[in-house]
Amino acid sequence: MKFLKLIRYQNLLLLAFMQLVFRYGFFKVQNIPLALADWQYGLLVAATVLIAAGGYVINDIFDQKTDTINKPNAVVIGKNISETQAYNLYIILTTLGVAIGFYLSNVIAKPSFASIFILIAATLYLYSTSLKQMMLIGTISIALLLSFSVVIIGIFDLYPATGIDNQQQMGLFFSILLDYAIFAFMINLLREIVKDIEDTDGDYNQGKNTLPIAIGKSRTAKIVFGLSFIPLFFIVYYVNKYLFDLLFVTLYMLLFVVGPLFYFVLKIWSAKTKSDFHFLSLLLKWILLFGILSIIVISLNIKYNA
Repeated sequence: MKFLKLIRYQNLLLLAFMQLVFRYGFFKVQNIPLALADWQYGLLVAATVLIAAGGYVINDIFDQKTDTINKPNAVVIGKNISETQAYNLYIILTTLGVAIGFYLSNVIAKPSFASIFILIAATLYLYSTSLKQMMLIGTISIALLLSFSVVIIGIFDLYPATGIDNQQQMGLFFSILLDYAIFAFMINLLREIVKDIEDTDGDYNQGKNTLPIAIGKSRTAKIVFGLSFIPLFFIVYYVNKYLFDLLFVTLYMLLFVVGPLFYFVLKIWSAKTKSDFHFLSLLLKWILLFGILSIIVISLNIKYNA
């Protein structure tokens, strides 16, 4: 159980679920050609999850002192798992993930694509060692990595199956993936900043230079308040322009994405305590989940012409 806690298994399950939803809740329903067999796509999911798990481990290795202050009950390294064991675990997880990525790159006859997995693993390592010390750089990096876990589906499953005869169709599906990647980036960026506010005390004691440390929790919360309107307007515009004719999709988005996001906007303005920001961070995770699930609702609504 301590191992699962260390690798943030809930987040990894969400990541895997997100990637499975796009393939089996959208692409398969649309009956389009795909480059990877089911078991190969499973390997793509596994590679993403393994590298992400390695990222969590290396981050905890370098965050031991900070976590002792921010979340003492959640500390695993140094209590249940030694630092040496954690390093070995990081090497195993990351090496397996990159190796699977190398195999899949050769499967689709694009061996240079293996560099994508190396770059992701390297970014996670740099985040843990240096990027998160830089104001907003680390926050933006993590948000981009999550959004890229959506884009990578198109790179390995759509792009190799694209030809002259289906280029327009596949381009449409790839653009939909990009739209969801942008959504994931915006929501996760807000969440990472909220988590920085929540962890201000521990980060300050470790000499980190996060936004709330530089300008204060209250001002940072107000910035998040302003930034929150970007995804809110983006989603409302998207629904109005592309999905308004789909009744069930429109209702779903209003109830499970737009509504909770509007509630977040209202609550972030007055949030002050650590528990307030923890709740808002969790709320954003649910918004992200329901936003990703909307692709299934869209598929079913189109299929049954509801």
